[in-house]
Amino acid sequence: MVTAAHPRPRLLGIPAVRHLGPNWYACVMGTAIVATAGAALPLPVPRTALTAVWALSLLLLTGLLAARAVHWTYHRDQARAHLLDPATAPFYGCLSMALLAVGGGAVTVGRDWIGTGPAVALDLVLFTVGTAVGLVAAVAVPYLMAVRHRVAPAEATPVWLLPLVAPMVSAALGPLLVPHLPAGQARETLLLACVALFGLSLLATLLMLPLVFARLVTGGPLPLALTPTLFLVLGPLGQSTTAVGKFAEYAPGVVPAPYSEGFGMLAVLYGVPVMGFALLWLAFGTAHVVRARREGMGFAMTWWAFTFPVGTCVTGAEALARHTGLLVYDWLAVGLYALLVAAWLVAGAHTVRGVVSGSLLRAPRPAPGAPRPVTVRTTSGAVR
Repeated sequence: MVTAAHPRPRLLGIPAVRHLGPNWYACVMGTAIVATAGAALPLPVPRTALTAVWALSLLLLTGLLAARAVHWTYHRDQARAHLLDPATAPFYGCLSMALLAVGGGAVTVGRDWIGTGPAVALDLVLFTVGTAVGLVAAVAVPYLMAVRHRVAPAEATPVWLLPLVAPMVSAALGPLLVPHLPAGQARETLLLACVALFGLSLLATLLMLPLVFARLVTGGPLPLALTPTLFLVLGPLGQSTTAVGKFAEYAPGVVPAPYSEGFGMLAVLYGVPVMGFALLWLAFGTAHVVRARREGMGFAMTWWAFTFPVGTCVTGAEALARHTGLLVYDWLAVGLYALLVAAWLVAGAHTVRGVVSGSLLRAPRPAPGAPRPVTVRTTSGAVR
């Protein structure tokens, strides 16, 4: 029911986008990963269905880019407030990852629909822009947190990882373009640039993750609406495992020996223990989510954290299956993909319902248990 205090936004009008934050790009990421992760499963998945899901992610990306352009044009005060909000600014990393995910999907499954040439061209554009945006976010957001934002250790959440993970997505998807570049310097430069992005993101994540874990151990559980963000930790774990697997696949013939063989060893020696920790964190996060649901956690846009991070673990498990030959990783990928699809369907259905009703487009209200009102902007309209 729409009350006088919270009028229903005009879905086709400019007022509807006033509270449309950068966190909405998570819808694009979560949709694109369903298509790309399904393409490498050991079980036959209809390519037509995967291509349709990728086309949906491209449509969502186009629509959100247009809506966000309107937001910055007509609601610049709100856009500036998002940048100055330590709970919302990290979501600018989602813009980068959305561009990269759709670009990678173009080469993986989208080429079945638009052709290889246009798919590579689209990926090249989206990869270039997405990587640039990701690098800017990886520097600008921590800078703002240091000099403009005022945050306390008790306010640390996994959301802080988002701008730092974006370069890892570039590292994992960049190798897809290597075979389409001229042989020699161009290919080796791109592949080693992806390795540099891998190191940048990994070391930055290792600096930030202890703050998040320490906050959980010493400060207690996250507010209910933010509990799903615990799954964001899976992002750098699964994506880095995917990245080293891609390095090993594309290094032969691109970088000289013995470095090409070294990438093959790295894919296993790094990927196996990191995937083990990812499974531990998946159990840890699931336990927190079950607790939060029992406490009354309702749907919020943070539920999209159940999609893309889990999808990166699917692609990571697929990479380990290829490099180890072990069936256990094939079945792990299948199980995680089933979880991904279920989460995508649930989050998507709730999001569509919230957009149609207007509840997700209203001004956010403080949620019980939040450390301060501004943090609720990340939920973008939690509903019971």
